[in-house]
Amino acid sequence: MNILVINCGSSSLKFQLINSLNEETIAKGLCERIGMANSRLVYQAAPGEKSSAEVPMDDHLKAVQVVLGALCDAKSGVIGSFAEIGAVGHRIVHGGEDFSESVLISDEVIRVVEALNDLAPLHNPANLIGISACRELMPTVPMVAVFDTAFHQSMPEEAYLYALPYEYYERHKLRRYGFHGTSHAYVSQRATQLHKAVADSGRKTDDLKIIVCHLGNGASISAVRAGKSVDTSMGLTPLEGLIMGTRSGDMDPAIIEFLSLKEGISLHEVGDILNKKSGMLGLQGGVSSDFRDITADYEQGKDAAVRALHCYIYRLAKYIGAYTAAMCGVDIICFTAGVGENNALVRSLCCKYLTYLGLFIDPDANQVSGEERIISTKESSVCVMVIPTNEELMIARDTKRVVEGSK
Repeated sequence: MNILVINCGSSSLKFQLINSLNEETIAKGLCERIGMANSRLVYQAAPGEKSSAEVPMDDHLKAVQVVLGALCDAKSGVIGSFAEIGAVGHRIVHGGEDFSESVLISDEVIRVVEALNDLAPLHNPANLIGISACRELMPTVPMVAVFDTAFHQSMPEEAYLYALPYEYYERHKLRRYGFHGTSHAYVSQRATQLHKAVADSGRKTDDLKIIVCHLGNGASISAVRAGKSVDTSMGLTPLEGLIMGTRSGDMDPAIIEFLSLKEGISLHEVGDILNKKSGMLGLQGGVSSDFRDITADYEQGKDAAVRALHCYIYRLAKYIGAYTAAMCGVDIICFTAGVGENNALVRSLCCKYLTYLGLFIDPDANQVSGEERIISTKESSVCVMVIPTNEELMIARDTKRVVEGSK
């Protein structure tokens, strides 16, 4: 069965067509600047060269039409018709407490997701637009909603509750939800598979304690025990937790009122600062949020980059220590996503904090970018892995499972 994976943003649409039998990507691409001038389709059949062209796309319905047209194109397409798409998997950012797993999309599911728009006002409405467009063009094709938050619904109450008056949780469901769930699920499952392949015979793998560090422009860390998320760093929104590219991460909430009064700006403007002008960008005085630039400046000894990277690593190491305590130990630490997979310096600096765990990495093995590898030494008591994430494959797997289970 060919599964079309859709990740719809407010003005973009990422897609992959995946063969669910061999789990290979048949084609992938991106529609960008939807509803704007110079909208563009980036498309790549596998194997094949990536192409890019301006294509008018007034809305997401037109973008989905463009995607389907590219997939069925006589020259560069990979399928003969829509009929060769067996199911569509949609990434949905926020499922609240209503969804602890992926579900077949129905009118009722859409109604519930719409009711959660307040929890993810920038994401859920865009995700729903993608669903609406696909349902209009492929009304007989089963579609599945895969939620970023679902994997973390296994967190215990002590991990997800805020110390606010309990009535706010009861009334508004104010709590920690966590995000990047498909990534944390994929990487922790893959880590378990790798561990089974290299572990000594007789060593149990069904109760592994795994810490996954999803480090990209947005970043989160999770504690996974026996395949279940028991804690994660992002909260009600993706603003909580680690220092990120432009997000502040954890801070004293009184800063919000303080900045509003001192700078004479609105709460909305403060929120914009915390989400778009803080993090690594803010710590460097606005120089860059790109870790390639930050790493280069750090290696040249530039003060702003040194300051920012040391703050970033310190926060990351603290969370790893906290989650080690939460699980009463750790067996595996995984680095994934753009920074985690490709930045050897970040991994090295972080692991220097963790020698108290008996953790040691191999400097040569650590010189890896975008490849799956164990980078800890044989003597290390904690296994450290680099595992490229594959959220699209995880969405495809869930879509296949849900569709086949519904028959």
